Amino acid sequence: MVEFATPEQAQEKKATRAAFGVTLAELAEEGVPVVAVDADLSGSTTTAKFAKASDDNADRLFNCGIAEQNMIDVAAGLSLAGQIAFTGSFAVFGTGRAYDQIRNTVAYSGLNVKICPTHAGVSVGPDGGSHQMLEDVALMRELPGMTVLVPADYEAARSSIKLAAKTDGPVYVRMGRAAVPAVYAPGVELEVGRAYVLREGTDVTIVANGVEIREALLAADELAERGISAEVIDAFCVKPLDEETILASARKTGRVVVAEEHSKFGGLCSAVAETLALNHPTRCAFVAMNDKFGKSGSFEELMSYFGLDSKAIVEAVESIVAK
Repeated sequence: MVEFATPEQAQEKKATRAAFGVTLAELAEEGVPVVAVDADLSGSTTTAKFAKASDDNADRLFNCGIAEQNMIDVAAGLSLAGQIAFTGSFAVFGTGRAYDQIRNTVAYSGLNVKICPTHAGVSVGPDGGSHQMLEDVALMRELPGMTVLVPADYEAARSSIKLAAKTDGPVYVRMGRAAVPAVYAPGVELEVGRAYVLREGTDVTIVANGVEIREALLAADELAERGISAEVIDAFCVKPLDEETILASARKTGRVVVAEEHSKFGGLCSAVAETLALNHPTRCAFVAMNDKFGKSGSFEELMSYFGLDSKAIVEAVESIVAK
């Protein structure tokens, strides 16, 4: 059974990217044949921590320079040599710039490459719209055979990286820059294809992942004060989606709000909407980027500016509960 963070643990904020390098080092120490391939960003992606953990690990980090397409091809070659290859870089470069290589070299051939960029979404903050990747989940989700994971906190990211190592074939793990509260207890072990009910409710279902889990839980607290009981589900595994858990909740509450730090097109919003449309048509609302690029600003400012925060979730819930 999955255990959740205590209130005290929830106060300890860490970025999901902080789990990357240290988890790779743990896997290497356990004898898992992992290698890391980075694009001159090992300090920011934290793969440098993997290399510094041991002399052997230092030889298992490959810096390809500012050349993400080459990074993917090097990882593909290493996977064909029997290694479990993890790629770094920022999400905007690690998926957008390298999409052709991910599609044709990795996904088309079903190679054992793990695409694990950091700095996704508006939580990149001051770097601005050019660096705030908001289409990556859609790009990766549409690729045949690609598993897509969007962890909510440090422990979920740690578990996701371990899951990626154990899952045969291409896997996408989306990590962020901003420090976020703990959701799960230390050492949690999540499962591919599972969603987790973080809070039970009867009036509305809030399906979220990544940094939006924080906002969904805050929204649930505020909604409770207004007499609305919200069920909060962490759909950290976007593909394959846990349709059973989401449908069971939708049948119970009759209303669904989906929240993600991503474009509303092609990501979790689309995945949930598709599932409901085919199996149990349900009144829905979406809290996500609505056909826009990002802007420069602090994480908190941008979440409010683009309507991605708990206030926006509360408003979305009230808009469908009132009908």
